[in-house]
Amino acid sequence: MSTSAKPSSQDDLLAETFGATLAELYETAAVSPDVPALTRALELRSFLALAEEQVARVRDRVHGAMAPGRDMNDLSADELRFDAQWLAAALDARDGYLAALGQLLRTMPPQTAPVPSRPVRFAQPQITTTLPPATAAPAPPRAGAAREHRP
Repeated sequence: MSTSAKPSSQDDLLAETFGATLAELYETAAVSPDVPALTRALELRSFLALAEEQVARVRDRVHGAMAPGRDMNDLSADELRFDAQWLAAALDARDGYLAALGQLLRTMPPQTAPVPSRPVRFAQPQITTTLPPATAAPAPPRAGAAREHRP
């Protein structure tokens, strides 16, 4: 089974954060890999899904070994010790992936940030000038006009 089909505990958070279902997110990442935050989030999600699957397998194995109807002669301290070590490693991996994914999602800019409809205006001082007195000589009629080019 592909890791994209395996469930993880953070699937709802990813769908909420990116505003799309997991299937849509994987499709988007496949079509446009130039979205690094989405690609990293989906990679961490895949690792997390595998780690959570390992935790569940070890948990189920320990529960099966300790089932009330099970023969006590089948119990093995060495197997349970190994399962405890395996469970500790799987939980450490899960915690690491959860922390990394949480950090990534916290540092991402919000996906629903409003786009300003007009450019931002900054307060700038305005320069004001006064016109010269009306007694000054008038400007020539073509003052400031570009010269005509003659062929």
